Amino acid sequence: MQLDLNLLTALDALLEEGSVAGAADRLHLTAPAVSRALGRIRRVMGDEILVRTGRTMTPTPRALAVREQVHALVQQAQLVLSAEHDLDLATLDRTFTLKWHDAVVNTIGPELLAAVRAQAPGVRLRLLAETDADTDELRHGHVDLEIGANPPVSADIRHDVMARDRLVVAVPADHPARTFTIENYVAAEHITVSRRGRLHDPIDELLHARGLTRRVVATVPTVAAALRFVQRGELVATVPERMTGAVAAELGLRLVPLPLAPISIPVIAAWHQRYDGDRAHTWLREQLRAAIHQAVASPNAAQNGRELPI
Repeated sequence: MQLDLNLLTALDALLEEGSVAGAADRLHLTAPAVSRALGRIRRVMGDEILVRTGRTMTPTPRALAVREQVHALVQQAQLVLSAEHDLDLATLDRTFTLKWHDAVVNTIGPELLAAVRAQAPGVRLRLLAETDADTDELRHGHVDLEIGANPPVSADIRHDVMARDRLVVAVPADHPARTFTIENYVAAEHITVSRRGRLHDPIDELLHARGLTRRVVATVPTVAAALRFVQRGELVATVPERMTGAVAAELGLRLVPLPLAPISIPVIAAWHQRYDGDRAHTWLREQLRAAIHQAVASPNAAQNGRELPI
């Protein structure tokens, strides 16, 4: 069978955009050209692929079944065609999308952007906030790099532990405690950080195992917001030490030890395996590692502490 492999690119765009017009804009083609490509795709695959429902188009079950495979094939083809080219940072024109916890953005973002601009002025960074639900954006190619504390579970997602942080307690500057006993920690009023709005986290599980319960009065989606609440002088927050230290200092807060056994928080970078041979992506990961090590005084700190899923 003689196949036009350009149909894969058109199919990928159609499935991602969900419309002929959107795919045309993405591919820099006219809508009639993409409409003709859709017709050819339908004939080759023996399926409607996209069916009109009012003003929108809905993918068929067949389209949903092949969407990820098609996207992966297009990405792999692009790598095959570009793998032999030398990486010229001075002329590299590319946008990288990164999804990070806000504490990481505040701490690592400026250092990373400065390094990228100095070496590759044509590169742009899109720094996205974490969402309140897990997604497959790495697999779908919507995100190039994620930074988090939990290793990915999918076999096609690569990851690297780039550093380790530890949990501490953020308190107002005039807070009387220089250290917390476990009793004082439990007695304090807490604000937690949860992108899903959860009022309990793994710290509570550790406390419950000891027959203790802390009082959580509120939860917010970002560390920066939690520290603002702490700044008012009524609450405390348990946060990563090195990823929040600079922001806490700017707000006039102190970080005191957590009155539990050391708790290690890994800083994990994750990416899809399609980028393993991508030189530009590899370069970006190297810049990220350097920026993290610049911000974290000791990348092996707290390595003996207990790790918690955060």
